[in-house]
Amino acid sequence: MTTAEGLEALEQELAALEGDGRREIAERIKTAREWGDLKENSEYHDAKNDQAHLETKIAKLRERIRTAAVVEGAAADGIAGLGSQVVVRDERGNDKTWRIVSSHDAAPGEGRLSVDSPVGRALIGRRAGEQVPVSLPKGRSILTVLRIA
Repeated sequence: MTTAEGLEALEQELAALEGDGRREIAERIKTAREWGDLKENSEYHDAKNDQAHLETKIAKLRERIRTAAVVEGAAADGIAGLGSQVVVRDERGNDKTWRIVSSHDAAPGEGRLSVDSPVGRALIGRRAGEQVPVSLPKGRSILTVLRIA
C-alpha cells in the first residue's frame, strides 16, 4: 500500500533510472570499450555489473508500481489511517504534524511517518482528542491527537 504521493515518487524515480541512469551506464560502457581488451578491462566489467544492478532496480520498481494499492487516509470519518495528516502534542507540550505513509515513503525529517513505526502504529485508528501511549527507544510517551486531516 502507498499514498498517491508515494506512487508519484516511485514513478519519478523509475523515469530517472530509465532515462538518465541508463544513459550514464551506456556512456560508461562505451568509454570503457574504447580502452581496448575487454577481458582485462575492470572499468568495463564494473560498468556492466552496475548496468545489471540498474536493470534489476528498474524491474523491481516497475513491479512495485504495477502492484501498488493507493490508499488515502480515513480523515473523512475522523479516524487516522494511511495518508492521514495527524497533529499531535507530546507530554512537554510540543506539537508535531505527520503524514502517515507506507514504509517505502517514510521520511520523518520531512514529516512523513511510516505506518510501521511505533508512533505510526499507535496513531492508526485514533481520533482527535485521544491520548495515545507510545513505546519508544527512550521510553514510554503519551501523545494527544489534536487534529486529523
